[in-house]
Amino acid sequence: MVRYAAAAVATNPEKTSRARGEYLRTHFKNMREVAAALTGLKLTKAYTYLSDVKDHKRVIPFRRFSGGVGRASQAKEFKATQGRWPEKSVKFILRLLKNAEANADAKNIDVEDLLIKSIVVQQAPKTRRRTYRAHGRINPYQGHPTHVEIILSASDVEVEKVTDAVATTSLAGLNRRQVARRRIEAARA
Repeated sequence: MVRYAAAAVATNPEKTSRARGEYLRTHFKNMREVAAALTGLKLTKAYTYLSDVKDHKRVIPFRRFSGGVGRASQAKEFKATQGRWPEKSVKFILRLLKNAEANADAKNIDVEDLLIKSIVVQQAPKTRRRTYRAHGRINPYQGHPTHVEIILSASDVEVEKVTDAVATTSLAGLNRRQVARRRIEAARA
């Protein structure tokens, strides 16, 4: 069995499903931006978002690898200025999401409340070709494939946060030492 880079993220193996693709012939930089846009989304929302990207209705914001990437007004939705519609990367990640969904279905995990916990994108070894230049020279012509692994998890049951107005107001305006002293005194009492 292969080791996942994000195996530590999957704390509860019964509630998570995984899928991975190796040596995928799509650009690493594009795939990284697609993964960053999808991480944390619900699976159903990710499917609709990716179909909108394929139809050029919504954009993938390019934040890290944004050199030479044109501006797109659709990127305002993500508080960014640059974006693209990387169709090949979207196609590969859709296949992996479908595979991870099938793996979750095989584990009897409810597909409706699946959440994209993590997507790890790593560079695969470059594919080397050559291109012929003027005056009899040859230059490298390399591809930049990727390794991708996806971890989906069933969304945890949300617990209401108890708002204790008395405790927070009495500690307001105090420094750390004073707050610590109050806690110690409260523990003794």
